[in-house]
Amino acid sequence: MGSARWTMARTMSGTKGDTMGTEARPNSEYTRTWSPSGEIEFATLADGTRLRYLKTGFGPTPLILLHTVRTQLDHFQLVIPKLLQAFTVYAIDLPGMGWSDISSGARYTEPELRRAVVEFLTALDVNDVVLAGESMGATVSLTASTELEGRVRSVVAFNAYDYSKGVGRANRVASIYVGGARVPAIGSVVTRMENKPVLGIVLRGGLYDRSRLPGHYLAELRRVGRRRGYSRVAREVFRNVESMIASRALYGRVRVPVTLVYGERDWSRVPEREANLELVGGGGARSISLPDTGHFAALEQPDRVAKILLANDA
Repeated sequence: MGSARWTMARTMSGTKGDTMGTEARPNSEYTRTWSPSGEIEFATLADGTRLRYLKTGFGPTPLILLHTVRTQLDHFQLVIPKLLQAFTVYAIDLPGMGWSDISSGARYTEPELRRAVVEFLTALDVNDVVLAGESMGATVSLTASTELEGRVRSVVAFNAYDYSKGVGRANRVASIYVGGARVPAIGSVVTRMENKPVLGIVLRGGLYDRSRLPGHYLAELRRVGRRRGYSRVAREVFRNVESMIASRALYGRVRVPVTLVYGERDWSRVPEREANLELVGGGGARSISLPDTGHFAALEQPDRVAKILLANDA
């Protein structure tokens, strides 16, 4: 299965750590609290970078889940348990994020993230895939599908992340923090100073109901944020918004059925959503609006997100 360049190893205590930020404790520690039986593995890409991913579920249809900015595969922890009968779920930590490898000098722009997802999916040699993501993951789902002809059944894009300022639209604190992180001269200092209160304020800016950010999940995100080299990853991800905007040029090449889902209180503006509806697949995308929902639908409306994904298994 896949090329000879591709290897997988089940996560266990004592597994060799990342290129930067080797961890003494198992990378599966938090994920096991909500997915006790799933397979947590590393996939090694052609350049040697390892991606952590969770494989779980019993259904015949493969579902690939791609997370959002400054998060990890655990972003879908409230959704995945609702999908286990219908799908075999593969939830990925994108390069440098979560517990995937942090490689010195790596870039985290849309083309690099797309390349990693395409290689991951091609090497798994799975077909008839539902490719889904939230925010940054939604954008990469759309663009990656253009290079996976014949493998992808459909794309479900929740709150695509492809507009100016990106996370900076969340709230005033996010605007200051992300704006500072993107400045070359001081960005590294800003992201190294990230703490739990600041990260919590920024992430709650993506929720209509601010109480929907679990405290244990926020604590896990900060644990990841303390990995050696992660401050640079965060800085580069915050700076990649221009590449996400540029990737809209690929939306017209999408040739599979697409569902574009937006929270009514998403960071995107109505004209931006309407423009994407015209672009994606030549204007043939299905549109769903989620009331009382912000940017992080997987946290705020997990039942509705699961229902939308299950409709793509019909």
